[in-house]
Amino acid sequence: MPLDWRRGLAVVAHPDDLEYGASGAVAEWVEGGREIAYVLVTRGEAGIDSLPPEESARVREAEQMAGAAAVGVRTVEFLDHADGVIEEGPALRADLAAAVRRHRPELVITLNHRDTWGGNTWNTPDHRVVGRAVLDAVGDAGNRWIFPEQLGEGGLEPWNGVRWVAVAASPRSTHAQVLGDAALERGVASLVAHRAYVTGLGETDPEGYARSLLIGGSERESERFGGRRCTPFELFPR
Repeated sequence: MPLDWRRGLAVVAHPDDLEYGASGAVAEWVEGGREIAYVLVTRGEAGIDSLPPEESARVREAEQMAGAAAVGVRTVEFLDHADGVIEEGPALRADLAAAVRRHRPELVITLNHRDTWGGNTWNTPDHRVVGRAVLDAVGDAGNRWIFPEQLGEGGLEPWNGVRWVAVAASPRSTHAQVLGDAALERGVASLVAHRAYVTGLGETDPEGYARSLLIGGSERESERFGGRRCTPFELFPR
């Protein structure tokens, strides 16, 4: 992964999306002095079957704040699109372009936008829609004639400074961020922070689940990336 950047912006559909793999890399980057902000398109209100949407949104927002704090991220924003039925189109792109213009990142991180996770494991509509919209919105953010209402009185300016979009959990990963032990442990802690969500999946030991998933995953990926535990990304240069 390129490391000659200072500001990053992670944009995903749901609370927990970043914690399922990318947060260890975020911990490594923050430890190296980089600034990263999180933007969540929804509050995850449809994510816990045993909780009504309003309560789920409250719980998952709090868990996301804790998960971000575990890896040193202080800025977390929620866009309040509807969980499970995020609509593709200009309204979503406008919100994401505004986030890019507001935070002015050099690296943008998102989650797998492809149809599957690899093989025949089908991806969800929200992940596909948001991932593709992020890739589009990075270009939108630099064009003053797209969503011009955000400029001038809107207080924003075009931003052409994004140099890469890094897609986590892509079945077509091309690059990887090596993870030290401390970053891996912070990544585990960030997923454990989503205790209500993980428990809602039927896992009775959230810490054991997170440790097995994230540490085991980083070790499996090491086989493709020089024998070092890592988080892989599909990198799109801009």
